[in-house]
Amino acid sequence: MERENCSTLTEFILLGITTNPKMKVTLFTMFLLVYLINLLGNLGMISLIKVDSHLHTPMYFFLSHLSFCDLCSSTAIGPKMLVDLFAENKSIPFSGCALKFLTFCIFADAECVLLAVMALDRYKAISNPLLYAVNMSSRVCALLMAGVYLVAMADALIHRTLTFCLCFCRSNEINHFFCDIPPILILSCSDTRVNELVIFTIFGFIELSTISGVLVSYCYIILSVLKIHSAEGRLKAFSTCASHLIAVAIFQGTMLFMYFRPTSSYSLDQDKMTSLFYTLVIPMLNPLIYSLQNKDVKKALVQLRNKRWF
Repeated sequence: MERENCSTLTEFILLGITTNPKMKVTLFTMFLLVYLINLLGNLGMISLIKVDSHLHTPMYFFLSHLSFCDLCSSTAIGPKMLVDLFAENKSIPFSGCALKFLTFCIFADAECVLLAVMALDRYKAISNPLLYAVNMSSRVCALLMAGVYLVAMADALIHRTLTFCLCFCRSNEINHFFCDIPPILILSCSDTRVNELVIFTIFGFIELSTISGVLVSYCYIILSVLKIHSAEGRLKAFSTCASHLIAVAIFQGTMLFMYFRPTSSYSLDQDKMTSLFYTLVIPMLNPLIYSLQNKDVKKALVQLRNKRWF
C-alpha cells in the first residue's frame, strides 16, 4: 500500500538558510567572503605544496589532499546555497540532489579518515625520524590515500543508495540549504529505521576508529617526546602537531555534535547553523590554521613572494 501511494519525484525544493529578506544580504555577503577565502586558501595551499620542493614530504602530501577535500566538499554545497538566497526557483533535480550529496559525503568522509592518517604520519615522524622516509615512502603514502578514498566512497554510496531509494509521498520541500540525510528522511513515508541504524552504525564506526587512531597516535607521540632531552627539541616536536590537533578538535567536535546528539535536542534551525560551520567555515579555517601555525609554510610563502611568483 505504501508503494502504491509513492509519487515519482523529479525534483526537490531547498528552502535555504532563511526566508527573512532582511537577513539575506548580510548572509550572502558573509558566506560569499567565507567561500572565497576557502577557495583562495585551499587552492593556494595545494599550489604552494606543488611548487615548493621543500614541501614534498609525506606531511605536506597529506595536507594537500586535506585542502583538496575541503575545496571539493565546500564547492559541492557553497555555490548553490549562495544562489538560493536570492533565487525564486530553489528547485534541484532529484538526480542532482543525489549527486551533490554523494560528492559532499565522499570528501567529508575522506577528511575524517585522512585526519587519522595524518596523526599516524606525525607519530612516525617523531618516534623514529631516521626511518621516517622509509616508513612513509611515496608508495606507502599513495596506498594510504587510496584507502582513505575507498572507505569514503563506500560509505557515501551506501548512504546515497539507501536514502534516495526511499519512497517519497509527502512534500518535496527540504527544510535545509543542501541535500543532507536527516531533512530528506523527514520527507519519506517509508520506514526509515534501517537508514537511521546504518547512519549510526557506519558513521559511528568511522568516528570511533578515526578518533581512537588519533588518540593512540598522540599517546605514542607524547611518550616519544618525553624521551627527548632538550626542551627545544620537545617544543619543536609538539609544534609540528599543534595545527593538526586544532583541525581534529574542530572537525570531529562538530561531527559528533551534528550526528550524535540526543534526538530530543534536534532542531532543524540548529542543524542548519551547524551544517554551515562544517560545510563552509571549517574548510576555510584549515588552510589558515596550517599556514599560521607552520613555520615551513610561512617560510615557503616568503620565498615565493621574494621570487615574485604571485
